[in-house]
Amino acid sequence: MRIVDETGSTNADLLDAAVTAGAPHGSVLVARHQTAGRGRLDRRWDAPPGANLLVSILFRNRPGHPLPEHLHELTQRVALAALEASVAVASVQPLLKWPNDLLVDGAKLAGVLAQAGTVDGAVDHVVVGVGINVGWAPEGGARLGEGIDPLAVLAHVLRALDAQPADIHDTYCAALGTLGMRVRVELPGDGEVVGRAVDVGRDGRLVVLDECAITHRIDTGDVVHLRPID
Repeated sequence: MRIVDETGSTNADLLDAAVTAGAPHGSVLVARHQTAGRGRLDRRWDAPPGANLLVSILFRNRPGHPLPEHLHELTQRVALAALEASVAVASVQPLLKWPNDLLVDGAKLAGVLAQAGTVDGAVDHVVVGVGINVGWAPEGGARLGEGIDPLAVLAHVLRALDAQPADIHDTYCAALGTLGMRVRVELPGDGEVVGRAVDVGRDGRLVVLDECAITHRIDTGDVVHLRPID
């Protein structure tokens, strides 16, 4: 594990290290402060120095240990590990919002972002970054609480990752607060889908049954939880 005081983006740095320095599978890069951190849909992710956990983890395609068929599984694994760490360290029980945000009472606690690196046109490695609000949160956000060491949270994240079974699909679905909700999914561009979130496929797509009883399988979008459906 490497810890730096400041960098632009831990994801970008670890992607570069995977290629230029041959960083091994399981490499972890932590920054006390990021100046160019990004979340999903290219949103800025920032925090005061030392307040929160800003970390990236490298997953490599290795002989006998290939990357999963559906790479989104890696972000699901990291999101579940972050959820377990929140409970273990701070007794905070988040819910997941599809695909990988952690919410507490509807407020965002953490986000996960994956970026893949290729060699000869094939995916060779994936870097998964997670930002968890530990001691600070932006307006409208959630945090774990004061007096918690972000590195203690990371230790629990890594332990939870190591303890995960081969198949995490059912566990992910059970933790996903999106399922059963009436949702609005804002699609890239100007489109949107409104309906009930009924499932998540193993390919990571959110299955939404809209108000005309049409099924949509959504790969990318921004979900807004509207209300539960009985």
